Amino acid sequence: MNVFYNAEGVGDTLLISIKEVTREQVDFERFGDVVRIFNQDTKETTGFNIFNASTYMKMKENGSVPLSETLVQDINEILSRNGVSETLTVDLSPKFVVGYVKEKKKHPNADKLSICQVDVGQETLQIVCGAPNVDQGQYVVVAKVGAVMPSGLVIKDAELRGVASSGMICSAKELGLPDAPSEKGILVLEGSYEAGEPFEG
Repeated sequence: MNVFYNAEGVGDTLLISIKEVTREQVDFERFGDVVRIFNQDTKETTGFNIFNASTYMKMKENGSVPLSETLVQDINEILSRNGVSETLTVDLSPKFVVGYVKEKKKHPNADKLSICQVDVGQETLQIVCGAPNVDQGQYVVVAKVGAVMPSGLVIKDAELRGVASSGMICSAKELGLPDAPSEKGILVLEGSYEAGEPFEG
């Protein structure tokens, strides 16, 4: 789930995206200040728009809103007050974590891509990476599926040249870090790290 708020761009509306849906499949129903967005084929909820959001909660953000238990509780309360029977449950585990590159192989269908097996603590992710400096034995920053990059890009499961990829190994520039180098390449972490620990930047 991703939450966005931009008063200048879209007005006093909290945008909640739960699942991708094509425009052809999308349908809406309104409950007071809440619009439920759903897949017209499966009837599955894919998101909500909450109008007059600042009358329900203090809105400081401009862009992506960090997920927290308090935010989810507040949203569920707003949904309930507007007659929506659904409640949201959210995975609040960190989406930017330290990963350890256990293995790097050449992509069979692309000269500049590598297939990496990356330990992120609880699991090992297969990530296709195009950085020239990625290598086995490195500690790196991984944006897991569901992460929202500073650019607004949402990380999703993907397939790159026929190979499945879950997540992204990040550069300092992609992470929006100060003094990020301009040359291409991922951020290789120096010092003592553990796979799976949250990356704070």
